[in-house]
Amino acid sequence: MSRLFDLSGKSALITGSSRGIGQAIAEAMADHGANVVISSRRQEACDAVAQAINRRGGGRAAALQASIGSRSDIERLVSGARAAFGRIDILLCNAATNPYYGPMSDITDEQFEKVLRNNVLGSHWLAQLVAPEMVARNEGVVILISSVGGYRGSPVIGAYNLSKAADFQLARNLAVELGAHNIRVNCIAPGIIRTHFSRALWENEKNLQSALRGTPLGRIGEPEDIAGAAVFLASAAGRYITGQSIIIDGGATVTIPGI
Repeated sequence: MSRLFDLSGKSALITGSSRGIGQAIAEAMADHGANVVISSRRQEACDAVAQAINRRGGGRAAALQASIGSRSDIERLVSGARAAFGRIDILLCNAATNPYYGPMSDITDEQFEKVLRNNVLGSHWLAQLVAPEMVARNEGVVILISSVGGYRGSPVIGAYNLSKAADFQLARNLAVELGAHNIRVNCIAPGIIRTHFSRALWENEKNLQSALRGTPLGRIGEPEDIAGAAVFLASAAGRYITGQSIIIDGGATVTIPGI
């Protein structure tokens, strides 16, 4: 059974992996034998996570700074990942941004364009650059970290939710285009997870309790709660799954809050 989740010999490029969900996934993949490229906007933060993983044993880690909204940065990141470990077997797109909190009627064009560029176009660029080597090997995995927000409307994070809905369709399209080459593409859709990125939703206890109304497990998620699904989708255990979205939200989407 353990061989189903073995990632030994695989190399994973993970964006937004210097903290939060991305860090937890990188640590879990390394624990299962994968070599991992840690990437975010700050080199020092990437270095710290990579050094900690290398001290743990298991798969090795390399640190590469990159901005997900810059095509040239992404090209450099992909080249650097190949230089570090020779190949990219697993691409996990976790980095995202949300520079605006409020109704879409007031969002500026600059803010909206930043959300779409970082959350959608950046993932498209990465897949576009990494897919050819996966096609050549007739094997590969792409995982997009989306959100349950992609299934919902919101009066305060509408643009972000729109971008996360686009992740689902990007995964479906890539699954169709790349499936003949044994490349699997899936999404993970977390609910509220205790990360720096989502702190506006959970730091205030009143906001948190309101958000947890109707959540069967009755608690906020932790980054480690997402990592297992990523290992599953990246490994042989998930070898017949593509074009799908796995919701990890403590059951929140199966209830009507307040009833």
